[in-house]
Formats: sequence, C-alpha cells, structure tokens
Amino acid sequence: MKSNLRGFTLVELLVVLIILGLVASIAGPNVMKYLGSSKAKTAKLQLKEIESSLELFFLDTGKYPSNSVGLKMLISNEDNISGWNGPYFKTAELPDDPWGNPYVYRIPGERGAFDLLSLGADNQPGGDGDDADISNWKN
Repeated sequence: MKSNLRGFTLVELLVVLIILGLVASIAGPNVMKYLGSSKAKTAKLQLKEIESSLELFFLDTGKYPSNSVGLKMLISNEDNISGWNGPYFKTAELPDDPWGNPYVYRIPGERGAFDLLSLGADNQPGGDGDDADISNWKN
C-alpha cells in the first residue's frame, strides 16, 4: 500500500529554520528598543502618580514627608502627623521603578520642593539610554 502522505525533508526544515533565524535577528533589536522605551514611559507615569500623591499629602498636612521616613509616609502615618488622611495609594505598597529599584525621594529638592527620580536600569546616577535617570523635573 502506497501512502500519499509525505513528510518534509531535512533540507526543507533547515531552510525554514534559517529564514526564521533571519527574521528574528532583524526584528529582535526593534522589539528590545520598544521594550526599553515602554519601561521609561511606565516610570514617567509612576512618577506622576507619586508626585500627585505627595501633593495630596501636602494639602492635608501642610508639609512633605521628611527624608527619614520618605515615601512610606504615603502608605502609613509612621510619624503620627496631624491631618494625615491617607493612605495616598490604592495599593498597600509603593511601586518600584520598572527595573525593580525603589524611587529616590529627596527633600528639599534641587529643582523644586522635592526631587523624585528613577536611576534607570543601572540604578546609578546619570547614564544614557535605558540607564538614563528619569525624574519629576525632566520630560
């Protein structure tokens, strides 16, 4: 009995694998570029959310959280500050930046009442590309 079923030859499979490899090598860098820019956009959005929470905190208490307590004050009233009407976040924890590092909060700030920033992928001041700092005073 002859069968009409026919499989692929090894050469045909190798050609398909080579074509897939070429497509992946061309598309891969572009996908990584978009992934990096989406992390930066996420960090900017989170910084705006934290900044809004700090402004609400200021309206309720008349001051910003101290450096010693920092952003934790937006979650719980650790210093028993009068007027505190939090928590100022919907979640029970502050978000980390998209690279898994905590946001940096400084008061007084160099460029305003406070500085709020992500140190980027390298978690070091300065840098370019994914390693660049993202702050509440830079766009």
